[in-house]
Amino acid sequence: MVASTGVIGEVLDAGKMIAAFDGLLGQQASWEQAAQAICTTDTFAKGATRQIEIDGIKITLNGIAKGSGMIAPDMATMLCYVGTDAAISQHCLQQLLSRAIDKSFHCITVDSDTSTSDSVYAIASGGANNRQIDRLDSDAATMLEAALTDLLTDLAVQVVKDGEGATKLIRISVRHAADDQDARMIALSVANSPLVKTAIAGEDANWGRIVMAVGKSGAMIDRDALAISIGGVIIAEKGEAVEGYDEAPVTAHMKGQTIDIDIDIGQPEAGGHAYIYSCDLTHGYISINADYRS
Repeated sequence: MVASTGVIGEVLDAGKMIAAFDGLLGQQASWEQAAQAICTTDTFAKGATRQIEIDGIKITLNGIAKGSGMIAPDMATMLCYVGTDAAISQHCLQQLLSRAIDKSFHCITVDSDTSTSDSVYAIASGGANNRQIDRLDSDAATMLEAALTDLLTDLAVQVVKDGEGATKLIRISVRHAADDQDARMIALSVANSPLVKTAIAGEDANWGRIVMAVGKSGAMIDRDALAISIGGVIIAEKGEAVEGYDEAPVTAHMKGQTIDIDIDIGQPEAGGHAYIYSCDLTHGYISINADYRS
C-alpha cells in the first residue's frame, strides 16, 4: 500500500523505495515505531488500541495516524493505518470503515485546508479465528463498528490536539438546527473561523465572533432564537448577551486546554445536530507553514 504526504507536486524517487523493499522482508517493527516513523510536522506519535469480545473470542484493533496541518474534511493531509485480527469480509470492513470515518476524521478541522494525499487503510488478518463477519446487520458487525469508530475518533482527536502551533482543543456542538447538514455547516463555520480561533488562542470569550461565524455558515438561522454556551455557562440567549452572567467560570475555562462551545439554534422541534473538533490558531501555525519547504 502506497501513501505519502509532503510538498505537493514534488515527484518522489520510486527507485529508492523499490530498492529498499527486499531488505524490509522479514523485518518487524512495533506499532509505536511505525507511528514515530511517519511523523512529519507532528510533535508526537499517534496511536490507539481497542479490544472487544465477539462470541467469546477476543478481537483487537490497533491504529496509528499522522497529521498536523492541512487538516479538514475530507479528510486532511493525514495518513492512518488500522489493523485487526478479526475475520471479516472485505465488503463489510470497507463499509464499516467508511461509516466510522464519517463520525471521526470527517469531524475534525485544523485550518480548513484539505489535501491531495489523504489515506486511511484497514487490514483484517482473520487471526482471531472468529466466525467471519459478512453481514452488516449482525451483532458482531455492530460491535466491531462501535470499536472502530471509537478507535478512529481517538486518533482524530489526537491529530487535532497536535494541530500545527495549536495550544487548545476546541469541541463544538450544534443542536436544534433544521437538520444534520445545517448543523454541520454551522459547526464547521465556527471551527474554521480565524477570528474565533484567534480569540480562543487569546483566551477571550468573545461570543460575538461565534455569532458571526454562525451567521456566515449559509444555514437558515433565527438570530433571536440563538443561544451560546462556553464551558457549560450560557452567555448568550435569544440572540443577546445574558445579563449578569458569571464571567469567572468562563474565564477559567478559557485558560484550559480544552474549550467547549455549545450552540443551540433554537428550533426545539428540529433534531439537527453535529459535533466538530478543532483547535486554536497561533503564531506557531504561521511559523511552521511560512518556512515549510526550507
